[in-house]
Amino acid sequence: MTTIELRTTRFDDPVARTLVAAALADLGARYGGSGDETPVHPDEFAPPAGNFLVAWVDGVPAGCGGWRTLADDDAVAEIKRMYTAPEWRGRGVASAVLRAIEESAREAGKKRTVLETGDRQPEAIALYRRLGYERIPNFGFYKDSPDCLSFGRLL
Repeated sequence: MTTIELRTTRFDDPVARTLVAAALADLGARYGGSGDETPVHPDEFAPPAGNFLVAWVDGVPAGCGGWRTLADDDAVAEIKRMYTAPEWRGRGVASAVLRAIEESAREAGKKRTVLETGDRQPEAIALYRRLGYERIPNFGFYKDSPDCLSFGRLL
């Protein structure tokens, strides 16, 4: 069994930046361009308005994800930058990160989580569905993109 340690980390920490860059490169390979043009500022992921987590396995950063308060609804946490390094996929890292994000958001008083993903990320879609996320109307930066799929879940 893989032991996954989750650590709150500043979004602009070097380890977090490396993982986010890998996430964007993965998205860029799937969709083209920079991967994700959504405006993101590191301070949005600082408690209490957000949180960013890095998953560590055997002393190695294996994945990440965070939440920020949705711009137009203080009761909603928007999940951003979910990523698992390829060598750690299929070992429960993404599930652990997502559950930790949900717990952090719940502790901050959020009532719901929402996220955007794309139709070329079948593994992410399967994860979200498996963990109780349901399709919602598209929102945010990519709401009008034909590739965008938005999901949400009550906490």
